[in-house]
Amino acid sequence: MSTTQSDRLRGLLEPLVAAKGLDLEEIELSKAGKRRMLRIIVDSDEGVELDACAELSREVSDKLDESDVMGEDEYVLEVSSPGADRPLSEHRHYVRATGRLVKFQLTPDGELIARILGVDDEGLDLEVPGVKGRKATARRIAFTDIAKARVEIEFNRKDKKEEEA
Repeated sequence: MSTTQSDRLRGLLEPLVAAKGLDLEEIELSKAGKRRMLRIIVDSDEGVELDACAELSREVSDKLDESDVMGEDEYVLEVSSPGADRPLSEHRHYVRATGRLVKFQLTPDGELIARILGVDDEGLDLEVPGVKGRKATARRIAFTDIAKARVEIEFNRKDKKEEEA
């Protein structure tokens, strides 16, 4: 997607998304056969309900129809949330992942799987799970040491609400 079209789409869509109390995470335009696919990824601190995506999709569709930003060619619109295993790249992503297990690619080399306990402006407080019966250990990493990070899917993780009950 050209920078100009990307900027125009972001300028058009960001106010709509923000009015719903959501963050516009990503705009992706790609070819899907003879049509184009416009994928809009939104998120919030509380997550995104399916109904909110559907409602936003209708509003985005109307707004795009009113403008010329997509041109005359047909396109398919998809509005969704980032998914559970999304990459973490913004400060707010790490805050939202507090309590979750994350796989980190560290610079210059190294890999770490740990649970995020806290986030501040400089970095993360982590709990590194113990191996072979050993206790978990605390660790601090700076944002500058993170090359990539992605939430790990946990199938046997207790939900926060279950733990509070």
